[in-house]
Amino acid sequence: MRLPDEPHRRRRRSRGWAAVAGVAAAAGLAAPMAVSASVTAAQPQDVAYVANSNSNNVSVINTTTNTVITTVDVGDVPSGVAVTPSGAFAYVTNIASNNVSVINTATNTVIATVAVGTIPLSVAITPNSAFAYVTNLESDNVSVINTATNTVIATVAVGDGPDGVAITPDGALAYVANSNSDNVSVIDTTTNTVVGDPIDVGGDPQQVAITPNGALAYVTNGGSDNVSVINTTTNTVIATVDVGPNPRGVAITLDGAFAYIGNRALNNVSVINTTTNTVVGDPIEVGAEPQGVAITPTGSRVYVGNRNSDNVSVIDTTTNTVIATVAVGVAPLGVAVGRVEITPTPTPTPRRPGARNRNNNNNG
Repeated sequence: MRLPDEPHRRRRRSRGWAAVAGVAAAAGLAAPMAVSASVTAAQPQDVAYVANSNSNNVSVINTTTNTVITTVDVGDVPSGVAVTPSGAFAYVTNIASNNVSVINTATNTVIATVAVGTIPLSVAITPNSAFAYVTNLESDNVSVINTATNTVIATVAVGDGPDGVAITPDGALAYVANSNSDNVSVIDTTTNTVVGDPIDVGGDPQQVAITPNGALAYVTNGGSDNVSVINTTTNTVIATVDVGPNPRGVAITLDGAFAYIGNRALNNVSVINTTTNTVVGDPIEVGAEPQGVAITPTGSRVYVGNRNSDNVSVIDTTTNTVIATVAVGVAPLGVAVGRVEITPTPTPTPRRPGARNRNNNNNG
């Protein structure tokens, strides 16, 4: 059954929410079985982690081949996902189980589960990979997880209905979009306290992304169909950019030149020029109800999770066209891309036909 339209939100408006055995015959003899495996070192790969809210798992996409290489079971109704800058772990927020699953990206297995607040939605990780910041919608706070011990070391009260969170490139500040109070709280990550007054933005702010130079924060406002641009030096809104209806996810290119915005109500993506803060070109058509948006480390591809078509659209940032569509689990929400080292499955080495197993005690 598909996740309802996110009834869990305290909202004034609705919120979208074996081995395979081969058989062969040669001269009347069955193909020999494998008896050993070759050892292959872990290989760095750019992968996308996609939180599938209605199938309670995460799809792992190889961004070179745009194929799902594995699926990892996590908690109930996974929502947000972030990969540590080190590439070693992926953190997944689970809405209905009020916890965070920690995935070892080398083996793609869950190695820890961390209890947090009520209805955790999004997660962001500090540049040094030391801490994960988790927004808890119903608790009106942010849980801070020490990634070395996978324990909560602080809980920071913010505005009403915190949703998206992003951390500045220097790791000093975390920006939190408060969806029910229409503002953004700023957390000092050294003291884990809120600094200054909340920054008023548009209606129902959803997600936040910060430019690579740390100068600007882009906030999608799902209720007012626009994006607020915050100057992080003064913590004031310096521009408001109209995009499509009900904007959700946001990601910024590696060079900081463009912001990609997923417009849930019209099934497309708007592209903002961050120099002029204007929308460039026509919207890019993607799947149904685009929600999560992430960009590869090289900046050449944008991955968009489409909640209502159970797939991910892959956009080429050079042409701003969709070059692939990848089927994933049911109702994908958050998407994160990172460079990780995946330990490959051992490759079976078949025994030479007619070869005798030295460990076989049979004399025949």
